[in-house]
Amino acid sequence: MSEANGIQVAEVVAQQLESLLEAGNYDGAKLLLGPVQEVDSAEAIGRLPRTLQALAFRLLPKDEAIEVYEYLEPAVQQTLLERLRSGEVLELVEEMSPDDRVRLFDELPAKVVRRLLAELSPAERRVTAQLLGYESETAGRLMTTEFVDLKEFHSAAQALTIVRRRARDTETIYSLYVTDGSRHLTGILSLRDLVVADPDDRVGDVMTRDVVSVGTDTDQEEVARAIQRYDFLAVPVVDREQRLVGIVTVDDVIDVIEQEATRDLYAAGAVQAGDEDDYFQSNLFTVARRRVVWLLVLLLANSGTAAVIASMDGVLKQVVVLAAFIPLLIGTGGNVGAQSSTVVIRGLSTQRIQALGTGRAIWREAVAGALLGLLMMLVVIPWAAYVSGGNWLVAAAAGFSLVAITTLAATAGAALPLLFDRLGLDPALMSAPFIATATDVAGVFIYLQTAAWLLQRVGPA
Repeated sequence: MSEANGIQVAEVVAQQLESLLEAGNYDGAKLLLGPVQEVDSAEAIGRLPRTLQALAFRLLPKDEAIEVYEYLEPAVQQTLLERLRSGEVLELVEEMSPDDRVRLFDELPAKVVRRLLAELSPAERRVTAQLLGYESETAGRLMTTEFVDLKEFHSAAQALTIVRRRARDTETIYSLYVTDGSRHLTGILSLRDLVVADPDDRVGDVMTRDVVSVGTDTDQEEVARAIQRYDFLAVPVVDREQRLVGIVTVDDVIDVIEQEATRDLYAAGAVQAGDEDDYFQSNLFTVARRRVVWLLVLLLANSGTAAVIASMDGVLKQVVVLAAFIPLLIGTGGNVGAQSSTVVIRGLSTQRIQALGTGRAIWREAVAGALLGLLMMLVVIPWAAYVSGGNWLVAAAAGFSLVAITTLAATAGAALPLLFDRLGLDPALMSAPFIATATDVAGVFIYLQTAAWLLQRVGPA
């Protein structure tokens, strides 16, 4: 079933579920939710009015309720915690996967987190406190401690018995990890390798010793790239002593990729991102606050364009028609710069830029900008001459400036994101609106200076 079909299913289930609950037909609501996938049940419950969400959630079987809860949006999870009884809340939080529990705690007020932590069982409290102790957006914060680890001396038959016994309590059994007596990671094998091995074979003989792992302090984007690069279902996480402390699974990485893509897209549009992709659930004051900050920065930067025009009003007074081509030139420069910044930011994300080299990347974009300017100049000069009534001075100023502006815009569009990346800042911040603003100021200056130089040499046409 496609994602679009899943969304339609959730919408239909939500409508029917609301009708059944309002009519008091709880048995019918149970039957309705029975065959529905957990993720669709979660979305359907999230679409209900708040007064009905807890009621619908209580109708789910205990085991299914835990899975459904982990799929709910953070805001809905918090609503349920407020409406469920204390015993139900504790049981729910206790049974959650450690990584999902930590993500929930990140969204809750500190006072609530302290109370829930104190009420957890000692084992779950220790694991949760361990994960909360790692920096946010790192492998340590993202990982789960529920995995299957084996020893090299185990036979394949013994290992399969261990997998069967622990399968219900672990997040994935398709990747199995081998550790020594001190929990150092020594190897890895897949469930398929274990199943096809001879029952008497030792795990140490069938495992792979060349293990790709990440550290607890590895940034979550690097973890995502590692899983993507090696087509892993999960990647092991080790501490500084190379001891296995957890795994990051592909489903968590998909969430990371979506979160990072959302941030980059918001940054590319000069919109301040929130902690989650909750933009359309935010009130209008929050929406305005997120957008006005960057708009004010861009407004101040754009005042440079006005300052340049004001400082060179003498040129415009001599040839007023010059002003007609300012929007054309700065618009083209902004578009070229936006194209360059987009491909460079994407190249940084996919690490293609690192393979090419920053110098070559900037040079390629600069040459591309010059070629684009030359091609467009062939169109702009005749058009400018026609619009200005045969004023070839204006046409020449527009054409020559266009080449300079596109070259500069392409160079800036490539160089500024790379500079931000080198400084440890988010390169997406140096995106289309900022490149366009910078090229606006520079473009107007180049155009009017070119026109002034031609006026001095040739005189008004």
